[in-house]
Amino acid sequence: MMDDKPQKLSLKREVGLVEAVSLIAGTMIGSGIFMSPQTVLLSIGSPGASLVVWACCGLLAILASCCYAELGTVIKESGGEYIYILRTSGPVVAFMLVFTSVLFVRPAGIAGIALSFAQYVVVPFYVDCPPPVLVVKSVAGAAIITLAAVNCMNVRFSMSVQVFFMIAKVVALTIIIIGGVVMLIRGNTESFEKSFDNTNVGINPIGIAFYQGLWSYDGWNNLNYVTEELKRPEVNLPRAVVIAISLVTGLYLLVNVSYLSVMTPKELMSSSAVAVTWGNKVLGSWGWIMSLAAALSAFGSLNGTFFSGGRVCFIAAREGHMPDILSMAHIHRLTPSPALLFTTAVSLVVLIPGDFQSIVNYFSFTAWFFYAITLSGLLYLKIKKPELPRPYKVPIVLPIMVILAAIFLVLAPIIDSPQIEYLYVTLFIFSSIIVYIPFIHFKLCPGLLNKVTMFLQLFLEVAPAEKNV
Repeated sequence: MMDDKPQKLSLKREVGLVEAVSLIAGTMIGSGIFMSPQTVLLSIGSPGASLVVWACCGLLAILASCCYAELGTVIKESGGEYIYILRTSGPVVAFMLVFTSVLFVRPAGIAGIALSFAQYVVVPFYVDCPPPVLVVKSVAGAAIITLAAVNCMNVRFSMSVQVFFMIAKVVALTIIIIGGVVMLIRGNTESFEKSFDNTNVGINPIGIAFYQGLWSYDGWNNLNYVTEELKRPEVNLPRAVVIAISLVTGLYLLVNVSYLSVMTPKELMSSSAVAVTWGNKVLGSWGWIMSLAAALSAFGSLNGTFFSGGRVCFIAAREGHMPDILSMAHIHRLTPSPALLFTTAVSLVVLIPGDFQSIVNYFSFTAWFFYAITLSGLLYLKIKKPELPRPYKVPIVLPIMVILAAIFLVLAPIIDSPQIEYLYVTLFIFSSIIVYIPFIHFKLCPGLLNKVTMFLQLFLEVAPAEKNV
């Protein structure tokens, strides 16, 4: 007998605990651990202090993600910071976030990871000179387009890619750790003698060192973007967060010890690709393996960033903050393909002028500004709405600590060495209000947009998707 009810279209719950851990850890272990160690050491000045920074970054990521786990079990919708800010601080602030995130933060993150992936892929072909910028950017663009295709095809397929690359990365980092242990046993401990000499104890060096370290931990909040696709989120969200971030923090500390057991601080600071320099010194003619491992690592991280980044755009469109077409899912594959294609296009545009170092600094500045607002929302829910069901709770002191750290990370570099770029970023965030008032608040929608939406809906085979809460 045929059912008269029209079937609702929604994204399926296909992310289990293993995939959840792979999504968090696999996105966190990206290019950062292969590229950032020298900039952390350069900023902070001494090996001992750099290890302290790496440990503190891991602790901050664990504390912040535990707070996010509570938010994710109270507000069971996908969308991460966007949906939490929308439910606690209102639509204007949420639109400021999504405007900044979709047009700047996410594409900058994707472009940054794609650039470092490309750097590691082409380095072996240009032994005596730096690779041409055009070649690097072309490879980065090809990687972004490939992953857009993978993510548009099937959720399960993109999660299988994520699990595979996650295993490959852990194996690569384990090789680095074992090599470091062998070197330490042989007595290579010069880097750790007087390890806190020459430490830079200013607000700016500490702030910049944290920015670079936290770039390597970025992705700790990725699971909150896909809560509606997670099986048993009230159990798996807190569990996946603790397993993944503890694993990553431990690996990062041991990998940094390994780097310092093989290279002197001076060698490490002058290296453009730390993992490759390590590989050439320890593995000799097999040093290219590290270049391959770093490229695979960045590729897996790019996949995770893509998977979650497309969801922000999708949820914002569902809430009426982006064009309707972006809130639709493919009728057969059940993937938010229009949102993913839009994210791809913006990322490719950002890639054209992109410079890795500046992308990291301005990306961190905007990200931690919104993390602070999100966690203020958690404080609001704890104080004003204690009656809401909470399968998972954190003590109120945790969000307060993370908010203070976020305020420091936002203000430290601005106060210590003001740069005009920070003003541009701030103006960019507040310029979203100019877009919000006519198009979102007063809903001034040109008729042409409806025709474009209908055309794209037929062309892309997509339909509006329901919430899956």
